[in-house]
Amino acid sequence: MLNEKMIGLGSAPNDIRALFAYGLARKAEIGEDKVFDFSIGNPSVPAPAEVSATIKRLLDEEDPVALHSYTPSPGRFETRKAVADHLSRHFDIAAKPEQVYITSGASSSLAISFKAVACEGEEVIVPSPYFTEYKTWVEATGASIVEVPCLEPSFQLDVPAIEAAITPRTAAIVVNSPNNPVGAVYTKESLERLAAVLARKEQEFGTSIYLIADEPYRAITYGKEVPFIPTIYARTILCYSFSKTLSLPGERLGFIYVSDLMENPQETTYAIQGAGRSLGYICCSALWQRVLEECIELPTDVEAYRVNREILTKGLSELGYEYVEPNGAFYLWVKALEPDAVAFSNRAKDFELLFCPSDGFGGKGWFRLSYCIARETIENSLPAFAALKKAYDDQA
Repeated sequence: MLNEKMIGLGSAPNDIRALFAYGLARKAEIGEDKVFDFSIGNPSVPAPAEVSATIKRLLDEEDPVALHSYTPSPGRFETRKAVADHLSRHFDIAAKPEQVYITSGASSSLAISFKAVACEGEEVIVPSPYFTEYKTWVEATGASIVEVPCLEPSFQLDVPAIEAAITPRTAAIVVNSPNNPVGAVYTKESLERLAAVLARKEQEFGTSIYLIADEPYRAITYGKEVPFIPTIYARTILCYSFSKTLSLPGERLGFIYVSDLMENPQETTYAIQGAGRSLGYICCSALWQRVLEECIELPTDVEAYRVNREILTKGLSELGYEYVEPNGAFYLWVKALEPDAVAFSNRAKDFELLFCPSDGFGGKGWFRLSYCIARETIENSLPAFAALKKAYDDQA
């Protein structure tokens, strides 16, 4: 017998990727310049030149047998040390390589972390709106997701609501800052209040509540500081990806860091390693681990995203659209022109505008624009946004 739940997941793919596939087909049909695709967070900034240079040198100079051999399941010690040293340098902690697990991007980091800390019948709290696949990965563990809406219009954490949602079955809470899809950066004050609540609830229930920090956009900000959560809440598992920061989404490269500040880091690390083993997420690409060792300190090129952000927000503001000013990542959270965001997004296709309705992110009445695309696409899309707005104004 086939697994019916897996059939369901396979036959109904992630809405973002389904829209991205639609966009590719539509571009092939009518021309790439006629489709304004804001669907997926695929960086338009090229990877740093040092990345290509490192790959070429490794391929030219290293023993090919050694270069392409298996690594230990959690990753090369040298790679894990490079990550630990990077964290120690930037965040004034004493991170150990033994607490690092190299992964194939943030997706596997999160799936592993959920599997490590959540058991059948337990709950994982997710502030909403949130990245669509959290639900899939949490439910794969046998746990259930508990959505807690963020405060509007700031979309900061609603700490009292989170506290009310915590029960003896709460295994973890996920915090994604800078946030996808909104672009909010959670303040240090709200994170400190959250940490106090989690500690108080652990004491009340006699349980352990993990904070899973999902941080693929940490380096993409517009003037706001992103607090380092492990120094705020000790029982933190940090999930990171280089897909966005080094513009390497297709290479699937990331890591998990189990905070050394918690009282049981070794046991938690064993759970991470066991979860990786059980899911088959072991031995991340040996070549890319070697590249990471040499390129981990390369800076992220944020300027192109900053310019795109300004062009898009200015253009939409002049047209009368309402949005949340993004302080990080490269997404714009915009108010739909009707309550049904799915219907609105479908209507936008008539104007060749492709963007994701908020329903898939656990919200209602908004849509997400991914602005990590060509600047010309954003500029050329504004007449289409104007025409879409006029169509709604005319029927009002």
